[in-house]
Amino acid sequence: MTRQTLHTDHAPAAVGTYSQAVKVAGAGASTVYVSGQIGLDPNTMTLRNGFAAQAAQVMDNIEAICLAAGGKLSNVVKFNVSLTDLADFDALNALFVERLAEPYPARAAVQVAALPKGAVVEIEAILVIDA
Repeated sequence: MTRQTLHTDHAPAAVGTYSQAVKVAGAGASTVYVSGQIGLDPNTMTLRNGFAAQAAQVMDNIEAICLAAGGKLSNVVKFNVSLTDLADFDALNALFVERLAEPYPARAAVQVAALPKGAVVEIEAILVIDA
């Protein structure tokens, strides 16, 4: 088994002591663990305004990391979502319907007190890529 850290300029640089993602290659497949992404524009490192804009940027960031890993959003098998307000849950579902296809990956969504940089949503992902 090999372990590789991943970085793409098409997603925000890490704002702490973590990698954008870690790819673990095993027999026949690789698993990629994507660190939690918030709605930062990778070019300006500024947070988008409002839930919809931040959530769309988060998905763009995750998609860029998936591509850098050699995969795509359809390879995601699990999303973990943190929201500062569960009232945004319906908008989250609409975004997932827009950006993903059935069968949908597994997902957890929880409300949290706060997120880094004042973000209102953070999403991490796990994807599996066939070798």
